[in-house]
Amino acid sequence: MTTIPESHKDLLNAPVAVLGTVGASGRPQLSGVWFLAEDDTVRLSLNTSRQKVKNLQANPKVSLLIFGESPYKYLELRGDAELSADPDYEFADKVGAKYGGADLRERDNPGDTRVVITIHPQRVIAWGGE
Repeated sequence: MTTIPESHKDLLNAPVAVLGTVGASGRPQLSGVWFLAEDDTVRLSLNTSRQKVKNLQANPKVSLLIFGESPYKYLELRGDAELSADPDYEFADKVGAKYGGADLRERDNPGDTRVVITIHPQRVIAWGGE
């Protein structure tokens, strides 16, 4: 399955997801991330100085895990990441709006840049329910 079932679309409003990337050693790296879902497309705004971005540049294989209020319901997107530049923070501002108007520029150092990570699922795992 590569689409998100109706039973789990509520999880797309969760506050945080866990991003899994593959490090240079071949071992997984997990990071808590903010995300934004628009029409079943899940995107992230990431700073290019972070290791998770370097991992994705070297190997775009990705997994994103989103829990509901209970650990007995989750959504996992496994697939490939597409990276695109966000030099004007256009997408970063949309993510910040989801999180109470946070300005992601304040989280970056001078000279840092941002990319939009679009997750293209090859497999969607929806587990549990209420």
